[in-house]
Amino acid sequence: MNFALVQRLAKTLSNLALRSEVRIMEVCGTHTVEFFRTGVRSLFPKELILVDGPGCPVCVTPNEYLDRAIEIGKTGAILTTFGDLLKVPSSYTSLAKEKAKGMRVEIVYSPMEALQLAEKNPNEKIVFLSVGFETTAPAEAVAILHAREKKLKNFFVLSGNKLTPPAVKALLDSKEVHIDGFILPGHVSAIVGSKPWEFVALDYGKPCVIAGFEDFDLLTATLKLTEMITKNEIVLENLYKRVVKKDGNTRAIEIMYRVFEKCSSHWRGIGTIPESGLAIRDEFFEYDAEKIFSVELPPVKVSSACRCGELLRGLISPPECPLFENACTPEEPIGPCMVSSEGPCAAYHRYYKM
Repeated sequence: MNFALVQRLAKTLSNLALRSEVRIMEVCGTHTVEFFRTGVRSLFPKELILVDGPGCPVCVTPNEYLDRAIEIGKTGAILTTFGDLLKVPSSYTSLAKEKAKGMRVEIVYSPMEALQLAEKNPNEKIVFLSVGFETTAPAEAVAILHAREKKLKNFFVLSGNKLTPPAVKALLDSKEVHIDGFILPGHVSAIVGSKPWEFVALDYGKPCVIAGFEDFDLLTATLKLTEMITKNEIVLENLYKRVVKKDGNTRAIEIMYRVFEKCSSHWRGIGTIPESGLAIRDEFFEYDAEKIFSVELPPVKVSSACRCGELLRGLISPPECPLFENACTPEEPIGPCMVSSEGPCAAYHRYYKM
């Protein structure tokens, strides 16, 4: 890291003389956290507004998914999940609360760990709760392929995976919130490449950059995007070329679509977006928990006071929600944005100072 260069970039950012308000959306939840953690966000002039987007997979997962997972858990199956999902409220409860009552819920760090649990416990039904974006979906596809290779009959996946470009398109189509430019996700783009993001500039006339996660990356991306906005340069700029290629990781994409296919998917706060989800192909139906476990779901209920939906659409910031750090805390969350490590409310709670 060239610290002298970082200092110069930081000074340039803090000295920006913007004539009017500039609003940029960072789509990625990791970017949300890193803008705070690195201190880059504190360098922003008051005219430069960073808007949070739908880039946290746990946050955009609707209550229906958790309701189904919990009903499957009630059949006696062992639910395996990443830790972020544990405390997220469903319509009536949470995985953590059900685990405390005796439901078998295990935290794993990869889908392969869930697969290994199935191998070691052939008499138990193991369900992996697959919530993620393009970054994690290939690994989940690999787990299903390995399950078939090993002829496992007790491993299942409940797919809640989503695709991020359609969500950005849905926000742009809605015209609900004004965004001058986009900082696009580095991790997702490492898989899908830069090409799927070209529509942001070509079809919607919004400048955008793909950025990494170090302070240098964030500073460079913010300065470049702000310059593009002020000069009305409508292009997509890949500033993470050391990781992101135009066509992405073609092998990972091939594996992902070997097992999954595009489907309509419901996003918390946004609604149903066509071809924004990943469903398990019929060829692998025996691993599809939604098809194998016939459960009846309770009526979906969402807290009317929680404003996570507005936050994920870029309409408000966490401190504007009256529940933030009052009724809603990491210990007793009302909405998922306060739970996930990539959630904007969790990031504000940890780093933001009035």
